[in-house]
Amino acid sequence: MDQEWDDDSGAVMRAVGRQIKLWREAAGLKQAEFGAAIGYGEEMVSAVERARRIPRPEFLDKADEVLGADGKISAMKKDVAEARYPKKVRDLAKLEREAVELGGYGTHNLHGLLQTEDYARALFEMRRPAYTEDDIERLVAARMARQEIVERRPAPTLTFVQEEVTLQRPIGGTMVLRRQLEHLLDVGKLRNVEIQVMPTCREDHAGMGGELGVVKLNDGTTVGYSEGPLTSRVISNPKEVQILELRYGIIRAQALTPRESLAYIEKLLGET
Repeated sequence: MDQEWDDDSGAVMRAVGRQIKLWREAAGLKQAEFGAAIGYGEEMVSAVERARRIPRPEFLDKADEVLGADGKISAMKKDVAEARYPKKVRDLAKLEREAVELGGYGTHNLHGLLQTEDYARALFEMRRPAYTEDDIERLVAARMARQEIVERRPAPTLTFVQEEVTLQRPIGGTMVLRRQLEHLLDVGKLRNVEIQVMPTCREDHAGMGGELGVVKLNDGTTVGYSEGPLTSRVISNPKEVQILELRYGIIRAQALTPRESLAYIEKLLGET
């Protein structure tokens, strides 16, 4: 299936495709011959050269070897890895790379930085209108790549508040949920991570406006973000950020403590 790109990604993919085509033609190989040499079909080679498909890292490595590019094609892997992600994911990942402190409140599903690969894939598979298989793989890869922030050094402070229901909804099935709860327990025990659960029974709740996040950057500034049905928005206006910080602080005060929350997750795991 053909891919649609934003302007930045499109420019990268067109440049990669053009370089591969130039190297292939210089080697005197037709697309079918080149594909056979690197273990891919002629259709895939054509799609990559026309910037309609994302070349996997192994595609670029094999192309580099077969075409004798001395690492020039393999060197494009980093650019391709970044370009394959949707722009809003790249923008969010950039913020997260600069974060010294990050807080997120989740309502319907677990925060992306806490999700297992199977859980993330199940989420994307249930979206309507449906994603293509290529889109799903692209989005899952992007989400998993963002999680490097959890073990980054120096370690940022990460706090999450999850609605109780997000720990009970069996997205992907019971076994996926079990592995997800186990993962939460592992991550929640890291010294730079705190996970809190917001009980459904709370009468007073500052998070009824929906999902939100607050990110403090290494230059001293703070930005926020909010999630809607069709869009996610980065917020830099100081007055709006101040409102998000206020809400998130109250949400954390209303939720179970981190220790109580991990005990609750352990209880759920035993019942799942």
